[in-house]
Amino acid sequence: MTSKESVIQHLDEVEDPELEISIVELGLVYDVRIESKGDILHAEIDMTLTSPGCPAAAEIMAATHRAALNADGIESVHVNLVWSPRWDPKIHASEDARMDMGIWD
Repeated sequence: MTSKESVIQHLDEVEDPELEISIVELGLVYDVRIESKGDILHAEIDMTLTSPGCPAAAEIMAATHRAALNADGIESVHVNLVWSPRWDPKIHASEDARMDMGIWD
Protein backbone atom coordinates (compact mmCIF):
# COMPACT_ATOMS: atom_id res chain seq x y z
CA MET A 1 0.00 0.00 0.00
CA THR A 2 1.20 3.51 -0.77
CA SER A 3 2.30 5.43 2.28
CA LYS A 4 1.81 9.03 3.31
CA GLU A 5 5.59 9.49 3.01
CA SER A 6 5.52 8.31 -0.61
CA VAL A 7 2.89 10.91 -1.52
CA ILE A 8 4.81 13.63 0.34
CA GLN A 9 7.96 12.66 -1.57
CA HIS A 10 6.10 13.31 -4.83
CA LEU A 11 4.65 16.58 -3.46
CA ASP A 12 8.19 17.72 -2.64
CA GLU A 13 8.72 18.10 -6.40
CA VAL A 14 6.05 20.84 -6.57
CA GLU A 15 7.49 24.33 -6.22
CA ASP A 16 5.85 27.64 -5.45
CA PRO A 17 6.46 29.37 -8.81
CA GLU A 18 7.21 32.74 -7.22
CA LEU A 19 9.55 31.55 -4.47
CA GLU A 20 10.95 28.54 -6.39
CA ILE A 21 10.88 26.50 -3.18
CA SER A 22 9.12 23.15 -2.65
CA ILE A 23 5.64 23.36 -1.14
CA VAL A 24 6.75 20.68 1.34
CA GLU A 25 9.82 22.69 2.39
CA LEU A 26 7.64 25.80 2.71
CA GLY A 27 5.36 23.86 5.04
CA LEU A 28 2.29 24.43 2.87
CA VAL A 29 1.28 20.74 3.06
CA TYR A 30 -0.42 20.27 6.43
CA ASP A 31 -1.58 16.67 6.10
CA VAL A 32 -1.87 13.73 3.71
CA ARG A 33 -4.30 10.92 4.36
CA ILE A 34 -4.45 7.71 2.32
CA GLU A 35 -7.91 6.14 2.18
CA SER A 36 -9.10 2.95 0.58
CA LYS A 37 -12.34 3.35 -1.34
CA GLY A 38 -13.08 -0.17 -2.48
CA ASP A 39 -10.26 -1.14 -4.81
CA ILE A 40 -9.14 2.49 -5.23
CA LEU A 41 -6.49 4.27 -3.16
CA HIS A 42 -7.44 7.87 -2.55
CA ALA A 43 -5.23 10.68 -1.20
CA GLU A 44 -6.74 13.57 0.77
CA ILE A 45 -4.31 16.48 0.97
CA ASP A 46 -4.76 19.44 3.31
CA MET A 47 -2.66 22.37 2.20
CA THR A 48 -2.53 26.13 2.37
CA LEU A 49 -0.93 28.91 0.36
CA THR A 50 1.49 31.64 1.32
CA SER A 51 -1.39 34.15 1.19
CA PRO A 52 -5.14 34.09 0.49
CA GLY A 53 -4.56 36.24 -2.60
CA CYS A 54 -1.81 34.03 -4.04
CA PRO A 55 -1.85 34.59 -7.81
CA ALA A 56 -0.48 31.10 -8.43
CA ALA A 57 -3.14 29.29 -6.36
CA ALA A 58 -4.71 27.36 -9.25
CA GLU A 59 -1.30 26.42 -10.66
CA ILE A 60 0.00 25.17 -7.30
CA MET A 61 -3.13 23.17 -6.52
CA ALA A 62 -3.17 21.56 -9.98
CA ALA A 63 0.52 20.65 -9.69
CA THR A 64 -0.16 19.19 -6.23
CA HIS A 65 -2.99 17.06 -7.62
CA ARG A 66 -0.84 15.78 -10.52
CA ALA A 67 2.13 15.02 -8.26
CA ALA A 68 0.01 13.00 -5.83
CA LEU A 69 -1.43 10.96 -8.71
CA ASN A 70 2.15 9.99 -9.61
CA ALA A 71 2.57 8.13 -6.30
CA ASP A 72 2.34 4.37 -6.78
CA GLY A 73 -1.18 3.07 -6.38
CA ILE A 74 -2.91 6.43 -5.95
CA GLU A 75 -5.84 6.65 -8.34
CA SER A 76 -7.84 9.49 -6.81
CA VAL A 77 -6.79 12.77 -5.16
CA HIS A 78 -8.60 15.62 -3.48
CA VAL A 79 -6.73 18.78 -2.49
CA ASN A 80 -8.36 20.66 0.39
CA LEU A 81 -7.33 24.31 0.57
CA VAL A 82 -7.34 25.30 4.23
CA TRP A 83 -6.57 28.59 5.98
CA SER A 84 -6.24 27.38 9.53
CA PRO A 85 -3.69 27.46 10.92
CA ARG A 86 -2.56 30.53 9.02
CA TRP A 87 0.76 29.85 7.27
CA ASP A 88 3.74 31.43 8.97
CA PRO A 89 7.16 30.76 7.44
CA LYS A 90 8.84 31.13 10.85
CA ILE A 91 6.74 28.22 12.12
CA HIS A 92 5.94 26.01 9.10
CA ALA A 93 8.88 26.35 6.68
CA SER A 94 11.99 24.21 7.00
CA GLU A 95 15.26 25.80 8.06
CA ASP A 96 16.58 25.60 4.49
CA ALA A 97 13.44 27.27 3.11
CA ARG A 98 13.68 30.05 5.72
CA MET A 99 17.30 30.66 4.76
CA ASP A 100 16.35 30.78 1.05
CA MET A 101 13.71 33.39 1.90
CA GLY A 102 16.15 35.40 3.99
CA ILE A 103 14.40 34.68 7.29
CA TRP A 104 16.92 34.42 10.12
CA ASP A 105 15.95 33.29 13.61
